[in-house]
Amino acid sequence: MNSDRTITIGRSLIQHGKSSDRVYLMKAADEDMPGLLNELERLAGQEDYGKIFAKAPARWGREFAAAGYRVEAEVPGFYQGRESGLFLGKYFKEERAEMAAGEEIAAVLNLCAQKETATPAPAQSPGEDYLVRLCTPADCEAMAELYRRVFPSYPFPIHDPEFLGRTMAEQVCYVGAWRQGRPAALASAEFSATASHAEMTDFATAPEDRGRRLAARLLTGLEEEMAAREIKLAYTIARALSPGMNLAFARAGYRHAGTLVNNTQICGRIESMNVWHKPLASQG
Repeated sequence: MNSDRTITIGRSLIQHGKSSDRVYLMKAADEDMPGLLNELERLAGQEDYGKIFAKAPARWGREFAAAGYRVEAEVPGFYQGRESGLFLGKYFKEERAEMAAGEEIAAVLNLCAQKETATPAPAQSPGEDYLVRLCTPADCEAMAELYRRVFPSYPFPIHDPEFLGRTMAEQVCYVGAWRQGRPAALASAEFSATASHAEMTDFATAPEDRGRRLAARLLTGLEEEMAAREIKLAYTIARALSPGMNLAFARAGYRHAGTLVNNTQICGRIESMNVWHKPLASQG
C-alpha cells in the first residue's frame, strides 16, 4: 500500500507524493516564510503534482494570495484559540481545480445544515457488547488489520502497526470500540500542544458493525481526552461525499468551514473534503 512521504523543509513539515498527487504543507514555521512558498512550488513542479494544499496562520494570508493560492476553508481560533487557520489550495492542472459531484456535495451539506445549528446531540451508547477505550501499543496489530479492511489505500500508512505505535508514542491519541477482543471501530486525534488544536481523523468501522453510531461515540471520547489535555479546538477533514461522517460532526456541534477541492486520495480516488471545527471545553 502506497502512502505519500513526509519531509521537512527548514522547520516546516510537508507531505507529498503521487498517491494524493499533491504537496501538503502540514505545518508552516514562521522562520521559513515567505521563502517556503517558492520551495513548495519548486517541489510541485519537479514532481508534476496537480495541487499544493497548505494549512497556515491567517497572518500569512496575503503572501499566499500573492503566490496564487485561494482560501478553501477558514477555521477561527485554529492557533491557540486566538488566530484563524487558513486551508489553502493552489492548482497546476485545470481539471484538478474543478470540483466533481458538486450537487451531491451540496446535498450532503444541506442535510448537515439541519443538524449543525441544533443543540449538539449526545452520542448514543453503542450497546453493552462494545467497550470504548483508549488504544495501547499492544493493540497496534489488530488496529492495522481493521484499517487494511476498511481502507484499501490511505494518505498515511495506518495499515502499518509500526506507524501506529510510533505516532501513538508522539502526538496521536487513538480510541477504539472493542467487541469480543477485537476493534470494531477506530478513530484518532492528532494534536498539537503548541497550536492547541486536534484533528479528529482515521475513522474506520468494520462492515459488520456499521449502523451503531460508533463513530459518534468515539468522537465524544476523543473530545473528552483532548479537553483533558487542554486542547482548545477540534477539527476534521471529512470526505465530502460521505453523509454519515459529515452528519456525525454536524450532530456533535461542529461547524462547516469550507470544502477542499479534489484534495485527498482515499480508497483509490482523489476526493473533495469538508472541513469542520468546534471549540472544546478547555476553550473556557
